[in-house]
Amino acid sequence: MAVQSWIDILKSSKKTALLTDGKRKIHYLFKDGKEMAEEYDLKTDELIVRKWHTKSKLGAQGPWEVEVGETFTGPVTSLDTEVIKENCSNPVFMRKDTKSSFQWRIRNLPYPKDVFCVSVEPSERCIIIKTSNKKYYKKFGITDLDRSQLPLDSSALSFTHANNTLIVSYKKPKEILTLEHELLKELKKLKGTSEGDVDCKTQ
Repeated sequence: MAVQSWIDILKSSKKTALLTDGKRKIHYLFKDGKEMAEEYDLKTDELIVRKWHTKSKLGAQGPWEVEVGETFTGPVTSLDTEVIKENCSNPVFMRKDTKSSFQWRIRNLPYPKDVFCVSVEPSERCIIIKTSNKKYYKKFGITDLDRSQLPLDSSALSFTHANNTLIVSYKKPKEILTLEHELLKELKKLKGTSEGDVDCKTQ
């Protein structure tokens, strides 16, 4: 079963834990050399950040790619430097999950809710957002479902719009909820440290 194989990959990876700033930070090192970092809220156990680190074909380390959470760009050090940067009024797409749903927020979309069409495209394994005024189009997959080889279900999808932000939710299937519950039990067994990753227990 695909779900089981993903949880087995997670369990067999080398993990280190760090408890800091009210967060449980976990670093995973997989057998294929890929790295994953996650941050959980210590009080609610909610996933705040998940990012991936992969090596290029030549073995060089690439930048961290954010899967869940906000991508923070570093501050510009010099005001004299001519920097090409994204317009701050452009739509900003980010994933921010809840305990029961995968959730995406797209800020800076000042259109009424009835302009938006949000649908599941099972054949392409993706969700498509489009507007009737042709001002916004976005196609994206749900990596968690892909990893576990689970089908997409239209009835799990919903969306709301408020304060210029479109919020798209996809109810997590029971297989994912079970997997997350199982993984969290594993992570809580890790002996975390608050002094960097010295003396971290690896599994």
